[in-house]
Amino acid sequence: MPTLSDLQEEYGFLDADDRYRLLIDLGRELDEMPEPLKTDATLVRGCSASVWVYPTVREDGSLHFLADSNAAITKGIIALVLLTVQDRSPAEILATDIEAALAPFDLKNQLSSNRTQGIPNMISLIRATAERYA
Repeated sequence: MPTLSDLQEEYGFLDADDRYRLLIDLGRELDEMPEPLKTDATLVRGCSASVWVYPTVREDGSLHFLADSNAAITKGIIALVLLTVQDRSPAEILATDIEAALAPFDLKNQLSSNRTQGIPNMISLIRATAERYA
């Protein structure tokens, strides 16, 4: 997966269609989420598409999230969100201003409201997970 800053730089030079393609490609780079983990318990509420997020704890205590969506662009959005927190400790995740990290991508103006309405819920779920493990 690219770094958030590398992705931001590239994103800034792209037109709207290429930004969609970039998000779709980013979603394809997510680790495979096994079907049995796609349950009601891992479903992110409030998203127009189905989005599942499942945390795993690494030996060093950092959190690694598996995620998937039944919509390619939405899968790219969750991949973008995860770039801000992936493989970090719960304390680091809680200290991260995810919204500020995503602000340069201007998703609310780049994508339809249907595609972005679930982003706050994705972020809330990630923060709640970090709080449980902190």
